[in-house]
Amino acid sequence: MTAFTYRDNHYCVEGVPLKRIADACGTPFYCYSRAEVEARYDDYVSALQNFDALVCFAVKANSNQAIIKLLAARGAGADVVSEGELRRALAAGVPASKIVYSGVAKTVREIEFALQQEIRQFNVESEPELEEISAAAVRLGKTARVAFRINPDVDAGTHEKISTGKSENKFGIPLASSRAAYEKAAGLPGIEVCGVDLHIGSQITNLTPFKNAFTKIAELALKLRSDGHTISSIDLGGGLGINYDEKHDNAPSAAEYADVVEETLGDLGCDVIVEPGRSLVANAGILVGSVIYIKQSSQKTFLIIDAAMNDFLRPSMYDSYHAIAGGRKNGGADILYDIVGPVCETGDTFARQRRLPEQKPGDLIIIEAAGAYGSVMASTYNTRPLVPEVLVDGDEFRIIRQRPSYDSIIGLDRTWEDAD
Repeated sequence: MTAFTYRDNHYCVEGVPLKRIADACGTPFYCYSRAEVEARYDDYVSALQNFDALVCFAVKANSNQAIIKLLAARGAGADVVSEGELRRALAAGVPASKIVYSGVAKTVREIEFALQQEIRQFNVESEPELEEISAAAVRLGKTARVAFRINPDVDAGTHEKISTGKSENKFGIPLASSRAAYEKAAGLPGIEVCGVDLHIGSQITNLTPFKNAFTKIAELALKLRSDGHTISSIDLGGGLGINYDEKHDNAPSAAEYADVVEETLGDLGCDVIVEPGRSLVANAGILVGSVIYIKQSSQKTFLIIDAAMNDFLRPSMYDSYHAIAGGRKNGGADILYDIVGPVCETGDTFARQRRLPEQKPGDLIIIEAAGAYGSVMASTYNTRPLVPEVLVDGDEFRIIRQRPSYDSIIGLDRTWEDAD
C-alpha cells in the first residue's frame, strides 16, 4: 500500500492528508487510491504479456462506477455475476466484447439481456443453465459463446466460505462429466463452444492449488480438442490473494502467478482470461472512522468508533484480519484496544487486543486493505446510511458516492396505506 503513508505525522493517501477528506465528507468513509488500482492492474498486464490475455476485473469486489471506469480506460474487461453488475460495467465503458458472465443462477431475464448486449462469453455452471441459454439464443436469433466452468475438485486452502473449486461446492461442472457436457453443448442450437473456465476460490496465497487446477484443465482442453471441440480460450478465474497480515501472509505476485500459467498452459496456444478482484483493489482502499468513546471494562479497553459491521462486514463474517492505524502519530504510549463499532451485535468487532498509540475522541482510525468486499457488502442495518466513497488522484480527491440522507433511506419504504 505504497500510496498510504504518514507525512508530518499525519496519515495521507497519495498527496492528500486524510484529515482534509474527513473534514469534507465526515466519517466513516471509504477512500481509494487511483495510482494503487492502476499499478495493480498494470502488474497483471505486464506479467501476462507473453499471452493474448484479457484481464477482467471481478466487479463483485468493488462495483463503484469510478473504479470500473478507470480500469476500463486502462483496457480492462469485466467479470460479472448479475444483470446489475453487467449494467454497471457497460455504463462505466467496458465493451461488451470484454465482459464474461459467471454465476450459478443466471435467470432467463439476465441471460436474454446479456445476449442482447453480445457479451464475450457465458461461463456456464450447469447443464440446465446451458439449455436456458440455448433456448434464449434461439428466441432472440443470437449465438451464445460459452465456456463450461469446470470444478476440478482442488482445495484452494482458503477460508471455507470462499472456497469454490472442491466437489462439495455449488460451483461448476464436475470434471468427470465435463466431456459429456461439451458434447451436449455441441448439439444445441444457438451455442458456440469457445473455451474452458474455472475458479477455485478467493484469497489464495499459495500457488500450488493454481498449478494443480491448471494442470487438470490443460489435460481436459487437449481431450476436448480430440473430441472435436474448439477450445481457443481458457478462463482461469481470479483468486490471487493479498497480504492482509504482513507477519503471516505471503501472497504471490502477479509475475509468479503468470509463471504458473506459462508452465501449465503455455503450450495450448489459447487466449487467456483472468478475473482478479481483490488483488486489484483491496490494498487500494481503506475504511476511515473516528473515535467516539474510549470505554474501560474490568478486563479490556474498548475503542468505540463510528464505523460498524454494516459498513465493513469482513471481520465479522470471515474473522478476517486487517491492519489498523491511527490518523496521526502522536508519540503516546501504546495501549491494547478492542476496536469495536456502534451496532448492537457483539460481532461488531474489527480487532481484539490490538496495540495502538493512545487515542482520544475525534481521532481518525484507519482500517487498511478494505478496498475489496467492503462497500459492496455494506448494508443499512440499524438504519445506518451507507458511507461515502472517495477517490484520490495525486493531491486531489473527489467523492464518488455520496452519503444518503435518512429521509432517502426511510423514503424507500411504503406503509400499507401508501403502497400501490
